[in-house]
Amino acid sequence: MCGIIGLHLRDPELQPMLGRLLDDMLCGVSERGPDSVGIAVYGDGERNPEGHSAVSVLRAPGDLAASAGALLPGTPTVTARVAGDTTVLSAPVGVEALTAAVAAAAPEALVVGSGNDLVVYKGAGHPQDLARTYGLRAVSGWQGVAHTRMATESAINPEGCHPYSVGADQCLVHNGSFSNHATIRRELERQGVTFDSENDSEVGARFVAACLAEGDDLEKALLRLGETFDGFYTLLVTTADGFAVVRDEIACKPAVIAEHPRWVAMASEFRALAELPGIDEARVFEPDPGKVYAWQR
Repeated sequence: MCGIIGLHLRDPELQPMLGRLLDDMLCGVSERGPDSVGIAVYGDGERNPEGHSAVSVLRAPGDLAASAGALLPGTPTVTARVAGDTTVLSAPVGVEALTAAVAAAAPEALVVGSGNDLVVYKGAGHPQDLARTYGLRAVSGWQGVAHTRMATESAINPEGCHPYSVGADQCLVHNGSFSNHATIRRELERQGVTFDSENDSEVGARFVAACLAEGDDLEKALLRLGETFDGFYTLLVTTADGFAVVRDEIACKPAVIAEHPRWVAMASEFRALAELPGIDEARVFEPDPGKVYAWQR
């Protein structure tokens, strides 16, 4: 089941409205996944200021900001903002340095998102309740993605929420299932890739991240995924400058795309798109099976 929404803003004048638009879209897919919701936003200068990086963490101890800051060169100030199960740490250092400091300071914590432009929130519960917990309507930025989950492959908990963000400023959300994920997981593990969950969607995210690290662009990475993975799926993948959608060759999982001069949007239900500004002027279509649709900032 599960529900996916994504919004890529082309018009900077809409950026202060990102959170309100995403919240309205989320209402249209909430019943597709009442178990939990994860949200990722790009470009919110309050939650991840310019010149900073941010790391989103589950199971964070209360003193994590201070203990992680003490491990960073120059001991910069690390700020922590708690929203439900997610703690977002931000500091004026590189994302790799902050992620490493968090891991060293709190080995029991789980990093679920990181980037120079990205903030991720995850939690179990009803999507509308969690949207309020995350302060979604107050979000600004240029891109956002959310996923409402009806669990089939792993436990209902914050760790099992999408998006899976396993590379800096990268996110993947998934509706469907991969039938050969165990085989691909073993191959990635032989290559030194480590996993945080048993979720099949994480295997897809790790595969895409590996392709991007090898130099593929987003479109090529998703074409390679389509050649490698079996199953039924709709995927939305986002990066620091990209937004892409792909469905399997049978395309039994629902998806609708709307393209407008001011924005590009994708959702599992058309009703999630119905209130976007100018929707009556947009090109609205169902993505073809096996075809990658990609846009760049």
